[in-house]
Amino acid sequence: MNKTVNVKFAGLGGQGILTCTDILGHVVFDLGFDVKKAEVHGMSQRGGAITSDLRYGKKVFSPMIPTGEADYLVVLTEDQVDVNQHQLKDGGVLVTPADFPVDQLENKRTLNVALLGALSRHMEFAEELWLDAIRKQLPERLHEVNEKAFGLGRG
Repeated sequence: MNKTVNVKFAGLGGQGILTCTDILGHVVFDLGFDVKKAEVHGMSQRGGAITSDLRYGKKVFSPMIPTGEADYLVVLTEDQVDVNQHQLKDGGVLVTPADFPVDQLENKRTLNVALLGALSRHMEFAEELWLDAIRKQLPERLHEVNEKAFGLGRG
């Protein structure tokens, strides 16, 4: 694949934006892609906005996604959709909590991983790669609940 794929995550401090980015980073790195990521923290300690860019491909030269070139925009809270919509390119995929039954989450803190499950429906990576990345990124005591959340998002 010669194309660079751009994935932007957006939400509020404490929602697990950076964890989402790291899990996807593990998936694409394990597949042999060049991976770059960048983070923008607002007043994250006080629940402010956070965005994280992840780019992967054969060779990636910059970690920052140019405006309007995100292939995927994953937003963890609906009020961040309007704020970040301009990052999404024409024909890009928007993933939000509205894409799956959030009320069925066993633990609301796993929303970020459930959104990765929803994102995974649009990517051609094997489910086991995602689950392996979740296991690498999170402590063992959180594997089961996060794997269930991923499955709920994946549908």
